[in-house]
Amino acid sequence: MSRRKFIGSMVSGLAMTAAGVLPSWAQMPKVSRLVIVGGAEDRLQDRIILRKFSDYCGGPQAKIRIITAASGDPQGVWKSYRDAFHALGVRDVERLAIDDRESAQAPAVQAEILQADGIFMSGGDQSKLMAILWDSLAYQSLHQSFHMNACCIGGTSAGAAVMSRHMIAQGPSVLRPSKEAVDTDIGLGFLSQAVVDQHFSERRRLPRLLSTLAMRPDLLGVGIDEDTALVIERGEGIEVIGQGTVTLVDPSQMQSNVDDLETLDQIEMLGVQLHLLPAGHRYTVKSVGQGARSAPLRRAIERLVAVGPIRG
Repeated sequence: MSRRKFIGSMVSGLAMTAAGVLPSWAQMPKVSRLVIVGGAEDRLQDRIILRKFSDYCGGPQAKIRIITAASGDPQGVWKSYRDAFHALGVRDVERLAIDDRESAQAPAVQAEILQADGIFMSGGDQSKLMAILWDSLAYQSLHQSFHMNACCIGGTSAGAAVMSRHMIAQGPSVLRPSKEAVDTDIGLGFLSQAVVDQHFSERRRLPRLLSTLAMRPDLLGVGIDEDTALVIERGEGIEVIGQGTVTLVDPSQMQSNVDDLETLDQIEMLGVQLHLLPAGHRYTVKSVGQGARSAPLRRAIERLVAVGPIRG
């Protein structure tokens, strides 16, 4: 965004305020939010997801910090996000200098995280990202900032996968649910009762997610399409934004023969519940009804918005 356009957008915002109409970011309460993106979000046109993320962070005045440690091209990815947020009128955007274990322990990085209004994690390799962040000052600061400072935490693709405590590390897009077809590891743990898979419809990953849930039926499966985000407001509700769908898979009532199978055998899974949530819909714990038909979705939402432990 040029200086003239940026000043123009600020003047427009001030004019709206003077007229008694607050800009969208000023109408949003400061609560802890996760913005979990399925990958390939639009950074060049409407930028719906990044626009909402910047609004959640506080609008043009927000301090947004970018983590590109998962990427094979951290500088190129950083420039892409810098340009996207600048185009949205956010000027205080910086890349966090997290490139290895040593830099993740830097007090300066810790201070940056604790002072940020929003942290956004790029795509790449989630195992690489967790190898750098795990049990570091940066890891601890992310939790402190989210739980205590109401910092908005966003992540796309690999940055989405690490949101859950039980993380899909790698595994092929299998045609059918198969035992031990997916490798898992420990993620950041903002979601303690769910596991996230990304690029969901585009890469046909439902069998991969089901393979994961067959081994961990205590978790809720979350599949997020590309250019789509699941927004989680801690303790309140969820919203789907972007272009696609979020798929929730609840295996809590499932009956399975997985314990009797050999590795890569096809799995029988009975009684799995599935919810398809298209973009443009919002669901809160209070708004979802109490009836028998609504109860499964309500339970799924309650698990997503549950306040997890501060890791560190």
